[in-house]
Amino acid sequence: MSPSIYSSLLQPDLRLMIEENDGPGMEEFCRALYPGVVAEVLEEMPVEETWTVLRHCPAAQQAEIFQFLPLPYQMDLVQNIDRKTLSKLIEEMAPDDRVDLLERMDPDAVENLLPLIAQAERSDIRKLLSYEEHSAGSIMTTEYASLPADITVADALQRLRVQAPSRETIYYIYITDSGRHLIGFMSLRKLIQARPTARLEDIMERDVISVRVDDDQEFVANEIARYDFIAIPIVDSQNRLVGIVTHDDAADVMQEEATEDAHLHGAVLPLEDSYLITPFLTLFWKRGVWLVILLGAASLTAQVLNWLGPGQDRNWMVLFIPLVLASGGNAGSQSATLVIRAMALDETRGKVRQIAWREFRLGALMGLILAILALAVAMALVDFDRSTVVAATVFCVVALGTVAGSMLPLGLDRLGMDPALMSNPLIAAISDITGVVIYYNAARLVLGAVS
Repeated sequence: MSPSIYSSLLQPDLRLMIEENDGPGMEEFCRALYPGVVAEVLEEMPVEETWTVLRHCPAAQQAEIFQFLPLPYQMDLVQNIDRKTLSKLIEEMAPDDRVDLLERMDPDAVENLLPLIAQAERSDIRKLLSYEEHSAGSIMTTEYASLPADITVADALQRLRVQAPSRETIYYIYITDSGRHLIGFMSLRKLIQARPTARLEDIMERDVISVRVDDDQEFVANEIARYDFIAIPIVDSQNRLVGIVTHDDAADVMQEEATEDAHLHGAVLPLEDSYLITPFLTLFWKRGVWLVILLGAASLTAQVLNWLGPGQDRNWMVLFIPLVLASGGNAGSQSATLVIRAMALDETRGKVRQIAWREFRLGALMGLILAILALAVAMALVDFDRSTVVAATVFCVVALGTVAGSMLPLGLDRLGMDPALMSNPLIAAISDITGVVIYYNAARLVLGAVS
C-alpha cells in the first residue's frame, strides 16, 4: 500500500477527529501508525491542522513524526509554534535531523532559541552547526554506542542496555580509550556470541575503517556502500571518535547527489528541495539562468551564419533556426529531466494536474523572457518585423516544449512504459519538428510570406 493510498484512506477520518476535537483519537492515530505514514498524511494538510494533531502526542513521538516531513514543511510548522514548544521538539529530535532544520532557520532565531534547550543538546547543536556544509560532520549523529576496552562482555552488555534507548544504532560498538581515541570496534552479534568473561580488548577488531570529519559527504556515502556498512565512524584529526554516519543518511546523500547530477545534466541549477516543493520563482530562476546562457550561445551561431552567408535580405530565416530550435529543445529537456527524476523518487503520484499547471506557467514566463532577449538579438541582424517573428516563435516553442517535456514522460508512465524513453534527445527532436512548423507559420502570419 503506497503512502498516497494511506493518505486518501486516512485523511477523512483524521479531519473528522479534528472537527470533533477528538484528542484521544488523534493521539491513537499518531501512536498506532508508523511515523513515516503519519507524516505522509499530515504533510498534505494545512499547517494549523497538522499542529492540532501533533499537540496530542508526547514530544518524543512528535519528533519521530517530524523527521519524516519535508524540510520546507518543517519550516512552515516551526513558524507557527511558540519557542518553548519548539525547543522541546528540537531536544527530542535526532542530532542530524535537528541540525538540518536549524541550518534552514534564521541565525538570529536560532540564537534566541538555543538558551531554551538543555545544555547537553545545546553544546551538541553548536558543534554540529560548526562543520562545513556537505562534510561528514554535517550529516553525522553523535548518538553512537561506545565502550572501553578493559571491560568484560558481561559488563559491556549491561552498559549497552543503558545506552541503547538514546542511540541511533547499537549494532556496531566502538571501542575508545580514555581520550575518546578510536582503537577498535565490534558488532553486537559478535558481542552476544562471546564468552561473558572475555575482555573486549581481546575480541575486538582493531583494523577500523573510518573517515575524517571534514571529508566530503559523497565520499562517506561511497565508503559505506563499498564496505556494506550499517554505519561508519567519524574521527577528527587526532583520531578521536566524534560521531557516526548511518546507512540511511548515506542513502539520502547518494540520492541527493544523483538528483544533483541529473539536474546539472539537464541544464538546471540543482534544487535544494524536491521538484514539487521548490517555490515557483526559485524553480524559474534555476532553470531560466541556463536557458539565458544557452540562448546567448545560440545567438553566436546566428552571428556566424550571418557572416558566412545569407545576409539580411536573402534566406534570413536560416540565421535563427538554431536559436529557435535550441530554445524549445533546452526548455523541454529541462522539464523532462525534472519530471523523470521526480518520478524516480515517487514524487509525482496523483500530481499530474499540478505539474501541468506549474509547467504551463513556467513555460509562459520563461518563454516571455527569452522572447524579449531573442527580439534584441534578432534586431541586431534583421528589421523589427522579422525580429518579431523570431521572438514570437521563441515564446511558442519554449512554452510548448516546457509543457510537452513534462507531460510526455507522465504519459508514457500511464501507458506502462519506461519514462526514461522520453529522454532529452527525443524531447529535443520532437521540439525541433514543432519548432520549424511554428517558425515558418509565424513568418507567414506576420510577414504574409516567407522571404
